[in-house]
Amino acid sequence: MKIAIEEDKCCGAGQCVLVSPEVFDQRDEDGIVVLLEPNPPQEQYATVREAAAVCPAAAIEVHE
Repeated sequence: MKIAIEEDKCCGAGQCVLVSPEVFDQRDEDGIVVLLEPNPPQEQYATVREAAAVCPAAAIEVHE
């Protein structure tokens, strides 16, 4: 699995961080998503997919 972030789409809602804090974080200054783990281990795949699904701005792309 590879994850891509479109920062210009991110609205800073933080749903990704709530669902998968091991993979996502937010910048302090503006709340934009930060990708901590671009190639997460398999045990985190489900939460990464959920984070992408709940992102209100569709800023997270998951490639399997």
